[in-house]
Amino acid sequence: MVILAFDGISKHYGQTVALGDVSFEVDAGEIFGLLGPNGAGKSTLIRILTDIIRADAGEVRVFGEPRRREHLDRLGYLPEERGLYTKQSVIDVMTYFGSLKGLSRADARARALERLEKVELPQVASWKINRLSKGMGQKVQIAAALISDPELCVLDEPTTGLDPVNVRLVQDLLLERRSRGRTTVLSTHQMNQVEALCDRVVLINKGRTMVYGRVDEVRRRYSLPEVRIRSRSPLPQVPQVTAVRNGQGADGVQRARLADGASPSDALTALVVAGAVIESFEPALAPMEEIFLRVVGEEVHA
Repeated sequence: MVILAFDGISKHYGQTVALGDVSFEVDAGEIFGLLGPNGAGKSTLIRILTDIIRADAGEVRVFGEPRRREHLDRLGYLPEERGLYTKQSVIDVMTYFGSLKGLSRADARARALERLEKVELPQVASWKINRLSKGMGQKVQIAAALISDPELCVLDEPTTGLDPVNVRLVQDLLLERRSRGRTTVLSTHQMNQVEALCDRVVLINKGRTMVYGRVDEVRRRYSLPEVRIRSRSPLPQVPQVTAVRNGQGADGVQRARLADGASPSDALTALVVAGAVIESFEPALAPMEEIFLRVVGEEVHA
């Protein structure tokens, strides 16, 4: 089921094209990566979804219907521009956010305490917001965004300011949401998190869709014709392999560039026939960071 769809979304600010005919879909129950450099149009797209601004053209559909204001109660949002009421207590602020999503005060307070447990901060419920560290404040805002257990939640750079332990905690929260059929749109520049969490991605640049698809398919599509090989001995020269270089680290893995027209199975057969003792052999998929840099770089120099 498609839970979110952007169809031909365009937005102009004077002569500046913020978004130009952007279209993609997000399926229910997935973690979807919204990627792009600063100024690409991601924030504009999110603001259109949340009805902060209106598109000049195109349609947004959520939950199988054209987006209406009442749909926003079923949608959570962590904006990039953080903001909490610093003079109020954590529990009061979270209760207020819950009430904005249609929860009764009692339910909102109970949900707030549950969410604080989830982010391992039950002790701060009575604290004033201005007493929180940056990392604590970030986790409180994540908990507030998830207080109503939204069917669809948009998180803009949720792990900013978090140490590795708390990054993992947030990742586990998102995976737990996915296991229950909840949908998360993750806007981030952390490509390692995209590879670890996201089912599918869209990469926009200069307001246009550049890359869209499953993470594994995108990595295959943009990978160079290389294979990763672990061998007990140096690799012999064969026509199917044009270059070999050692990979990073001390694991003995080498990267072999395939000749034009040579398949990985052709290269493996030729190497074994030539006497190579192969312990492992697999296609070398480009990391998402490399794909991001390549696609955005090509646009910069176009």
